[in-house]
Amino acid sequence: WPAFVAILAVAGLNMALPPSFSFGPRWLLLAIVVGLLIPGLIAHRAGKQYFDFIIGHLVAGIVTLFMIFSVGLLIRALPTHREPPVTLLRSAAALWITNILVFASWYWRLDAGGPHKRDEEPGHNSGALLFPQMSLDAERKSLLNIDKDWSPQFIDYLFFAFNTSTALSPADTAVLSRWAKGLAMMQASISLTIIVILAARAVNIL
Repeated sequence: WPAFVAILAVAGLNMALPPSFSFGPRWLLLAIVVGLLIPGLIAHRAGKQYFDFIIGHLVAGIVTLFMIFSVGLLIRALPTHREPPVTLLRSAAALWITNILVFASWYWRLDAGGPHKRDEEPGHNSGALLFPQMSLDAERKSLLNIDKDWSPQFIDYLFFAFNTSTALSPADTAVLSRWAKGLAMMQASISLTIIVILAARAVNIL
């Protein structure tokens, strides 16, 4: 459920962008997301994991493309001075948050085969991301009141994505696989671009 809420939040943030920073009508992404999430939820409840998997990746891919397109329009608009400073700052902030939610969804969907695969076995001992809980032995987990069969939830991937967008590098979680490193690099690059735009516009305002 948190991942579905995150994707809906991304669609909502897209509606907050001005038309000049949106691909098509601002409601288009929300309509696409809702139109795909409904059959995705039906497939999830029916236990059709394959269709749930396909639809989930399709939705994540679409929102990623919409976000990258909007970031490109934001970059193009900066030197033209056609948009009011407040609009640019608000749009950059919305896209920065979108960046976190989109990549948190990707990490959650791809790590260790995805949520369905992770739920098949108790505990989480391997994956593309090495969370701190994974390096603790049973005794230390007991002392810290951590479930011995601890497994990452969406909030854990959201925290990792937030750190990557804020610090432009992982904080407490090591990145092990090449695909995860590629995603983290892409996320950090998008975040850095948006932060630079925010800083440049703030300097112009001052």
